[in-house]
Amino acid sequence: MKALTNASTKLMQRYLPDPFLFVIILTFVVFALGLLITPSTPLEMVTYWGDGFWDLLTFAMQMVLILVTGYVLASSPLFKGFLQKLAKLAKSPAQAIVIVTLVALAASWINWGFGLVIGALFAKELAKQIRNVDYRLLIASAYSGFIVWHGGFAGSIPLTIATEGHFTEDLIGVIPTSETIFAPFNLFIVIALFISVPILNRFMMNKDDVVVVDPKLLEDSPSEAQKEKANQTPAERLENSKVLSMVTGFMGLVFIAYYLSQNGFSLNLNIVNFIFLFLGILFHMTPRNFLNSVANAVKNAGGIIVQFPFYAGIMGMMVASGLAVEFSQWFVAISNEFTFPLFAFISAGIVNFFVPSGGGQWAVQAPIMLSAGAELGVDSAKTAMAVAWGDAWTNMIQPFWALPALAIAGLKARDIMGFCLFVLFLSSIVIGIGLLFF
Repeated sequence: MKALTNASTKLMQRYLPDPFLFVIILTFVVFALGLLITPSTPLEMVTYWGDGFWDLLTFAMQMVLILVTGYVLASSPLFKGFLQKLAKLAKSPAQAIVIVTLVALAASWINWGFGLVIGALFAKELAKQIRNVDYRLLIASAYSGFIVWHGGFAGSIPLTIATEGHFTEDLIGVIPTSETIFAPFNLFIVIALFISVPILNRFMMNKDDVVVVDPKLLEDSPSEAQKEKANQTPAERLENSKVLSMVTGFMGLVFIAYYLSQNGFSLNLNIVNFIFLFLGILFHMTPRNFLNSVANAVKNAGGIIVQFPFYAGIMGMMVASGLAVEFSQWFVAISNEFTFPLFAFISAGIVNFFVPSGGGQWAVQAPIMLSAGAELGVDSAKTAMAVAWGDAWTNMIQPFWALPALAIAGLKARDIMGFCLFVLFLSSIVIGIGLLFF
């Protein structure tokens, strides 16, 4: 295992480009495939790319905010103290790897945005306290927890088909989460991943190839020293006013309580960002402390801001040219009643590589997969979850979703993808067994 892991990490270090170059290469690949496989002309492919280029602006801003607000919350004295106490549960590098994986799995199952941020922040705290732990594997373990998100409370596909008025309601009706998220086959997959992924990450440890980071380099930039109150201007007194932060934070808490009372524990990106933002305002005590933390956090958001429009352009080409449909139909053509869930899962994994958005991917694949599944006699709930797990599966080697975690950690995609490749292989076996035999 050590030899395989070492070979994989060296391979990724040598050949995996920076995520920005990766998305540029992916753009050219999709452009070429569109010309070869579909009747689209070069001008049409460029048009599809340009028309879709700004379709993820709202989502990109949400991702920037989840990075910034999550960082701000974690850098507050109160939350930092909580993470430090939690990190003390680990007494060795092996325990640190296992604990961060379990925390990330649990957080991602509750809400994927929450899991992405909390996992990376907790990994940084562990790296400060545990000597000789491989920082790359620690961050990779935190990111590996993301594998379960589409089988949890925030899974966009199971939640979509459980909502009245969804766009495939005429085809499958409304399917409750008892048949998707809480179905036996899905619970088997989730539980098996909770057991197997921490063990896998633990066995990828290699004492002969460890990248250790000086804990001092992981500390946040120090805040500007406050002036003596007697020398503060009226503007500076407002900036350092605890009353303003408390009142603002209290207003946010009132809305959060109201939202939860009306919607239960149904979290989406907006409410997660809202919770992170106003808890950050409260925990930093003064507007100046809060703004200093925001300034440090924004430095890490460049990759998301620049790369997400290119992924939107790729999605535009995949959908408008019909490439996504072609990929799906290829797998449908070779499926039967028994193998269809597995092939639906694999096809969704391939499409996800080019369309890394659960909702966007479902809009493309749902009509094809649900109709084919119905003709073969496959339960619609299992078909939907096969696509959902495929969407989650290839995230392990798709830098798109790793960007927030990488920004928090200060690493590059090539630093962790060698480890994540093994999580991809393991999860494919676990998910395949769950879809075929349960």
